[in-house]
Amino acid sequence: MDDYDAFLLDQWGVLHDGHRPYPGAIDCLRRIRAEHKAVVILSNSGRRGDENAQLLEAMGFERKLFDAVISAGDDARDAILHDQDPFYRGLGTRCLLLARPSDLDLARGLGRELVADVAQADFLLVLSIDAPHQSLAGWEPVLARAAARALPMVCGNPDFSRVARDGALFEAPGLLARRYQELGGEVRWHGKPYERIYHTCLRGLSCARARTAAVGDSLHHDVRGAAGVGLASVLVASGVHRAELGIAPGENPEPARCAQLYAQAGAAPDYLVSLFRW
Repeated sequence: MDDYDAFLLDQWGVLHDGHRPYPGAIDCLRRIRAEHKAVVILSNSGRRGDENAQLLEAMGFERKLFDAVISAGDDARDAILHDQDPFYRGLGTRCLLLARPSDLDLARGLGRELVADVAQADFLLVLSIDAPHQSLAGWEPVLARAAARALPMVCGNPDFSRVARDGALFEAPGLLARRYQELGGEVRWHGKPYERIYHTCLRGLSCARARTAAVGDSLHHDVRGAAGVGLASVLVASGVHRAELGIAPGENPEPARCAQLYAQAGAAPDYLVSLFRW
């Protein structure tokens, strides 16, 4: 607490499992706020930041425990609406949304027509996946047809997996985008570890980067993203890497297992904790 003035916190795998808080997470946030630290929830969720804030509040995370919620989905929508890069300016008007059936409203406000078939689309927008009901295998025919037409894709949730309530890993939207690249499609990624969302986040903080730490459970997304913009990183071991580290929730992994995983991932955190707790 003495070394940092601001914390960028991941959601799933750190604060909650999508349905309920992890033991000690709310208490930890309360203690951090009692130390007068800035807290921003930096999430790869395709949902809007304000919707994520409401979900957090419904799980018991009082609104006063964080200053803002910034999501990958919002970052993607902002780029589609405002980025002057020729890629975004040339997307076209007809959007095929790859998302949960309940998330169709996430593309509202883009000034684009939502279409239901690849043949009608100008570009693809990936925001969510209803795993296990939806899957990469299920979307494969759509991706193949879109790649054959060389449609551009915007990915507003780059996670490859998410932690379920029982600790199992479910497929996440980033798998669709990665597969699309393998098929030859062009993808613009938003969220961690990509720099754009960090610049958006850091503009809202008055803290120096050297005094800001990012907390997450993914070496690829949270740790690599923090390192790319000069932030310290804290890896929560009981998240998506729990099985690879061979631990139960709350256990500390063996240093040798950590070193092996870091070498495989090509990224190492500055700090390691078992859970997000005080």
